[in-house]
Order: sequence, then C-alpha cells, then structure tokens
Amino acid sequence: MITPNPGLNPQTGSFTRLAALQQFRTVRQDSETICAPLQIEDYVIQTTPEASPAKWHLAHVTWFYETFILTDFLPHYQPFHPRFRYLFNSYYEQVGQFFPRPQRGLLSRPTVAEVYRYRAYLDEQMAQLIETAKAEDWPTIAHRLLIGLHHEQQHQELLLTDIKYNLAFNPLRPPYHEDLPTMPNGTAPPLKWLEYSGGLDNIGYTGESFAYDNELPRHQVLLLPFRLASRLVTNGEYLEFMEAGGYERPELWLSDGWSTIRKQSWQAPLYWENIEHQWWQMTLAGMQPLRTEAPVCHVSYYEANAFATWKDQRLPSEAEWEVAVRQLPITGNLRDTGFLHPIVAASKGDELLQMYGDVWEWTHSPYTPYPGYRPAAGALGEYNGKFMCNQFVLRGGSCVTPANHIRPTYRNFFYPHERWQFKGFRLAEDLQ
Repeated sequence: MITPNPGLNPQTGSFTRLAALQQFRTVRQDSETICAPLQIEDYVIQTTPEASPAKWHLAHVTWFYETFILTDFLPHYQPFHPRFRYLFNSYYEQVGQFFPRPQRGLLSRPTVAEVYRYRAYLDEQMAQLIETAKAEDWPTIAHRLLIGLHHEQQHQELLLTDIKYNLAFNPLRPPYHEDLPTMPNGTAPPLKWLEYSGGLDNIGYTGESFAYDNELPRHQVLLLPFRLASRLVTNGEYLEFMEAGGYERPELWLSDGWSTIRKQSWQAPLYWENIEHQWWQMTLAGMQPLRTEAPVCHVSYYEANAFATWKDQRLPSEAEWEVAVRQLPITGNLRDTGFLHPIVAASKGDELLQMYGDVWEWTHSPYTPYPGYRPAAGALGEYNGKFMCNQFVLRGGSCVTPANHIRPTYRNFFYPHERWQFKGFRLAEDLQ
C-alpha cells in the first residue's frame, strides 16, 4: 500500500523514483493478493451493472496506467493488445468509446490468465519508465502515477465490495474467505451527543500529500450549532425501526425513497435474511448471525434518511463531519484490520467513535463542486467533476478501505438508491 507520507507533493511532482517504484509494486501486489482466494469462475461473473467482474477490475486499473502514462511518456511503447483500450475503458469519453458496463460479465475472453499477463507486461513497462523517464517529464509522470495508485486502491475496495455482491447472489452463499479474523463480541457503548458551536470555519484539503481534485479548493463555510452522535447507528437500533413499521410508513420517506422501496420490495438492509425467525447477514466470510451491536451496513441514503426522520433527527452535513473529525487520528476498522466487516465500537468515554472505517457514512450533502472548483484539463478531468449531479457525499472510509487511502477531506459519492457498497450512518441534530 501507499505509505502515508512518502515525501511527495503531487502539485510539484516531488515524488522520488525509488519511492514511486516501491509503492507501485506494493499496490499492484495488493490487488492480486485480494483476488488470491477466488476460484477461476469467480473472476468472471457480474450479477448487477454496479458490481463489475474481478477480472475487469484487474484489467481496468492496468489500462489506467497504460492510457494516461505509458502511451504518453514511454518512447515506442507497444500496447499489450490493441482492443484493450476500448474493452477496459470505464467512462472516459475523451479517450474513446468503451464497452457497455452492464455487459462486462458476458465476456469469457480475455481469460483471467491473459489479464494477469497484461498486468505483468504493464508492470515491466512502468518500471522501465520510472527508471528512465526524462527529468523534465518526471513531475507530470509522478502526478499521474499518484492518481493511478490511489485509483487502484479505490478499485481494491470495489473488488471486495463486488466480490461480496456476486457471491451473495449465489443461493449457496459461498464465502470469499473462510479464515477471516473472528469479529469481536461486546456491547455498543451508549450513544452520547457531542456539541459543536458552529460559526465560520474552513473545509477542504490542505497539505503536501495526495488529495483528489474534488477535495479542493479549501474554502469557508458557515455552520450553525449542532450535535453529533458519538457512534454509528447499530443493527439493533435499525431493527427497532423495522419493527416499528419503518418500511410501511410513507410519512418517514422522501418521495423517491418511498417509490424505490415499493418497486424493489425492500424490507431490510441488503444482505439481511430472516431464517427461521432469526436474522442472518451475508459477509465476506459467508452467512453469519446478525450482530445487533455492530453498525448497520449496506443501507441506501433513503433508508438512512428515513431512520433519522423516525428519530426526529437528521444526517450530518459533510462540513459538520469534517469539522468534527479534524483533530482525530486516522484509526479504526479499516481494511488493514482484516475483519472486512463492521465491528462493535470500543467504548472510550465521551468522544467520537468509528469516524474512520466500518462503514462509509452518508451525509445529507449533495455531491457538488466546492466554490472555485475547476476540473483538470483533458480526459483526467472526467475522474470526478462530471459526476457532480444527483449523488450524495459519504465520509470516513469503510472496513474495506486501505488505512493510508483515507483522509479527513476525502469525499466519496454515490446515488441515493445504491446499497452494495459498505454504507451506514450516524445521526446529527441542530443545537437549540
């Protein structure tokens, strides 16, 4: 994985070649390690347009380096396959046409073995470029490489998320990995409320390490006084909402949310199953009894908002979340713990818990550009900016996010109906 502070500044390109090569090799190996437990058949299936095949993820992140770095900077570079530029482009319109996303799981070729050969070829070519690139080209290469490394880490998270969805589609509910660490038992600490006085503050990235362009520019916000829940909403608390008829009460739901749950026949979070009057939950370790004290996970924005309405509270804004987390260390149940599932919060007194890891936290903030935002020129400008419409911001990372990939200013974003990612929420309210 990428080291937290490798002495780099992507704005100036001060990323040493040795550090670049080491981190490139580490991130590339991490992707393949994630796929090691898979059977060959697991690499190919796609059970919903959102959940791409593992084979596609491995190839697409490789395509990224090839398209945005090698093609532009390695003299006489020869693509591994002339049609891969089309086949593994995700959504970059300025690069050219791309294969339809919903049909990625229909392709038996290239084989998994060929995709791994593609990765090996790319790795060799990238090592050559890192070692021999012209000094005047290195700042641009270093900047694009950093984007590529974090892009691959994003797809490592998607790999685990999509593997879970694809395996859960199978009536056998096969586990991804049977030997994951045993999740701790315990009782969630009592929910407490932490107060914040509000006022003028600043949010957005500041520093010399890596950040995506949607975290910039840093800017001033006005916050009214508010309170933030000390921990995430638990499965047990969400069960109370369900037992109170939460999915049957239209007054709790946004109009689009009510329409969605009616059309989809939702009665519980994704992956919950009531088997002989006991709730179970699909995990990457297979089916397990629902742990009522652990954070609720795999809920949509609509469900989070309905629960908050039922409690006569609300979701926090992304600015409130960022101001609250500013002084906290980046620690928690992230991918590095190995659980790959939300766990019970550890009580530590009157302080914020679970701000990093466990689940991406829904906020009520729409995903829009910060004041003064300008997307990058060229195709890389499509990375974030063109998605700033009809989505909501999530903060904090999840149990499948690498610890060195997350920041206080990191803005994730999803459509309000989507549930397959590891998403949960905490409550907030206005301070009267």
